Amino acid sequence: MHFTLHIWRQECAQAKGHFATYEIDGISPDCSFLEMLDQLNEHLVGDRIAHPVCFDNDCREGICGMCGLYINGRPHGNDEGVTTCQLHMRRFSDGDEIWVEPWRAKAFPVVRDLVVDRSAFDAIIQAGGYVSATTGGVPDANTILIAKHKADQAMDAAQCIGCGACVAACKNASAMLFVGAKVSHLALLPQGRVEAADRVRKMVCKMDELGFGSCTNTYACEAECPKQIKRQNIARLNRQWIAQLLGRDRNE
Repeated sequence: MHFTLHIWRQECAQAKGHFATYEIDGISPDCSFLEMLDQLNEHLVGDRIAHPVCFDNDCREGICGMCGLYINGRPHGNDEGVTTCQLHMRRFSDGDEIWVEPWRAKAFPVVRDLVVDRSAFDAIIQAGGYVSATTGGVPDANTILIAKHKADQAMDAAQCIGCGACVAACKNASAMLFVGAKVSHLALLPQGRVEAADRVRKMVCKMDELGFGSCTNTYACEAECPKQIKRQNIARLNRQWIAQLLGRDRNE
């Protein structure tokens, strides 16, 4: 397969970026998007055309959330429920032009090329996305009875890998889906209820401090989430926020 790639190149956060166009041939339809970029870099370096394109990646199994790329106007590209590393070139047509950009958000400054600094998500987690209560060993988990629908909801929310697609998809660069998922998977379980009010207050305040926008209610975040985190987590976050303002316990 042959592709024309328009890739965002930017030397550093202070430099002015631009799109660079590259042609690439001989790409297998079973190749992943990141493997295609690997082949492009081999061509760029081997033929001394340009410096390799910088992009984030780690597990390449859809688990780590590192490989965030904005492809043809969509976070992670034109497939449903996948990360960039799980996107295969068979989803494109031979001869396609493909535009590749980094996440665009104030809270995710560009480091170089397609790499952005997503440490803002780490700061939100550090603000309150944890349980400080002693939870015991593995056998102790079975001593606390939890309704199945609560456990299922908590597990669904816990699937969030923090890739930032929700932020990239939102025109306000809102992190509400990410924060909602992190608040939900803890608040729904008994171990997380002790500090539920402090958690939501600290995480929401840190989110606002870091420059993330407010929710647009267009649900683009849910549509583009590779783990298909549901917007109901945003509603639960809002309920938790209001409850802590009123000094009430709200864990559903």
